[in-house]
Amino acid sequence: MSVEIIVRTHDMAYAKDFKRINEDWISTHFWLEESDIKVLSDPQKYILDKGGNIFIALLNGEPVGTCALIVQDIFTCELAKMAVDNQARGNGIGCLLGIALLEKARERCFSRVVLEGNTKMAASISLYRKLGFKEISLASIDQKQAVHTRCNIFMELKLNPYDQSEYTI
Repeated sequence: MSVEIIVRTHDMAYAKDFKRINEDWISTHFWLEESDIKVLSDPQKYILDKGGNIFIALLNGEPVGTCALIVQDIFTCELAKMAVDNQARGNGIGCLLGIALLEKARERCFSRVVLEGNTKMAASISLYRKLGFKEISLASIDQKQAVHTRCNIFMELKLNPYDQSEYTI
């Protein structure tokens, strides 16, 4: 098994695969929301052109997984649109995608990474915890950042434990 993670920064190669993999995963477990349709239909506009990155996992040269780093502000980015094709699950591809995203976030000097999830997806929540994410209260979330009605858990990973961004001028 050969897995390669490709990071898209400026141009959206694999756009059809990004859309297909995410639509399949979301519609299997939940429902496509308006924000999903918008982002998946034009990831160039809604992710890359806004300074984000898209990660594509290739298994033996075939796209089987995705995730996106979405810039929220100078300190914070979001791990979003993480999905792995059903036939490729169980090979650690989600973990590889998460590690690649966190490496990129550190390289880009973000202080924290946030994500939205659903507790019904126990394997996903377990992966996020393995990567170091911790649950945060709904009260601490900027409601404009909480986009999906299907999400009932919000998590964050502080990349610099000594960062006191609330005191940064």
